[in-house]
Amino acid sequence: MPEIELGVPKGVVESLPEEEGTAERDMRRAIRGIQSRLNEALDEADPDEAAEVVADAVERMETQASTYHEFVPELRAWGQSPIYAIAWRNLYLELIGQLYDHEWLADDLDRERNFRLVEDGIRLSDL
Repeated sequence: MPEIELGVPKGVVESLPEEEGTAERDMRRAIRGIQSRLNEALDEADPDEAAEVVADAVERMETQASTYHEFVPELRAWGQSPIYAIAWRNLYLELIGQLYDHEWLADDLDRERNFRLVEDGIRLSDL
């Protein structure tokens, strides 16, 4: 099974204010961690379980993105800049997109995520 490769999206890095580059370093470190954990989990999993492993990671990234998204109005209400919360939210959403860019995985990942929606009792008529 091919390895997952993730990178820091250029648009996310460009959205960061010009400072010491600590946020970019933190993002690169987070991406390396996500990538290594995913590849480790995929190595230990059966090939048939690859989509399940990645779907679990996608759900965690969606949760992280949602958390950062919820910070944006709160930060604005307190007169703080939400740029870092927006950048981290966008980073997680971009990483999900990068996972779907892996051709060997995309169809199975879609199928697994759709299965989980139906298994949880969510139907299109409920949306």
